[in-house]
Amino acid sequence: MNKTRITILVLVSITILFSLPLSAAGKREGEAMDQRPVVSTALPPVGLNGMMWEKPDDETLRMTLTEIQYDVTQLNGTEPAFRNELFDNHKKGIYVDIVSGEPLFSSTDKYDSGTGWPSFTQPIASGNIVEITDSTYGMIRTEVRSYYADSHLGHVFTDGPPPTGLRYCINSASLKFIPKEDMAMMGYGSYLYLFEEPLILNGSLTVRSPLQETELSDASMAIFAGGCFWGVEAVFEQLRGVLYVESGYAGGDAESADYYTVSSGMTGHAESVRVYFDPALVDYTTLLDVFFTVAHDPTQLNYQGPDRGTQYRSAIFYTSEEQQKQAEAFIEELGMNGMYEGEIVTEVTPLEAFYRAEDYHQDFLINHPTQGYIAYWDIPKLEDLQEKFPELLVVK
Repeated sequence: MNKTRITILVLVSITILFSLPLSAAGKREGEAMDQRPVVSTALPPVGLNGMMWEKPDDETLRMTLTEIQYDVTQLNGTEPAFRNELFDNHKKGIYVDIVSGEPLFSSTDKYDSGTGWPSFTQPIASGNIVEITDSTYGMIRTEVRSYYADSHLGHVFTDGPPPTGLRYCINSASLKFIPKEDMAMMGYGSYLYLFEEPLILNGSLTVRSPLQETELSDASMAIFAGGCFWGVEAVFEQLRGVLYVESGYAGGDAESADYYTVSSGMTGHAESVRVYFDPALVDYTTLLDVFFTVAHDPTQLNYQGPDRGTQYRSAIFYTSEEQQKQAEAFIEELGMNGMYEGEIVTEVTPLEAFYRAEDYHQDFLINHPTQGYIAYWDIPKLEDLQEKFPELLVVK
């Protein structure tokens, strides 16, 4: 064998060896994953219908999981693209952890990414997923794992479609699909809201047209946080005297904020709304009344409805000492009159900075009234507002 052929063979061998870790042929993504810096500390999803999501011992897993399921979930493996069970599944239902059964993704957020793996724009709720920095193979990626079972699921990338711009690229072997028709029987009935027939805004619910940002230099400003900002924003937009409302992020220690980093739960921000109002038409105390009565539940600590994490906490960010006094007095009065059975956990803290959210979050309810989350969680807030505060509405 001459030297030229030997040189070519050596180069080909080196190329193959370096490409193996990057292939999707079922090899482990790396044994150096033991020391992972956790980048998300979002609260876990609660157990539904008395269920608790538990990880069986290793002996049980080896007996109950297939070889590829064990390799992916326990050894950080990757299954072959296009040769897996769920990449082209188009049925309605949810995807749960194959190990623990904890709910992870919904078919409502699944799309065909062309990669050959199941792809989703977002998890069912932020607390269901733990995101971890993965620096194996000379790349910086974000690994995603389940909260309770700590199963390796896949990775999340920022090349996805709207509205999140994210692509959760997940191994089929880490998932179990629960069809919609079996969800209630199998204990996942609380997630059927994802497939509710949308509630169309008709004669029974009149919604104000989107507000236009105008000259606001003379307006007063209030900042509220009470879970997902879509519904809170829509509630305040309906009030007479409210000039403009925008969704954003407040309460964190970073010098900037965006949806992706805030959703990690590590920046300290909360999804918030900034309300510009004319105090001659609606005062701050009235805004507080609406906030505590219909916009959110102030007894839910670090979550609202299905959304889990400190970014969904209940908070008031005051812009003056007078707002601080009014907010604290209002909360004290609520505690005394027994309006809520549980303890009010709303934070009252000074506003350091407010960062406007991405454009697709603004006026989300008005622009997407039939979206499943909006129909199930936020439209009822507007109906409640219309029933309890008809005198405050621009349209009746």
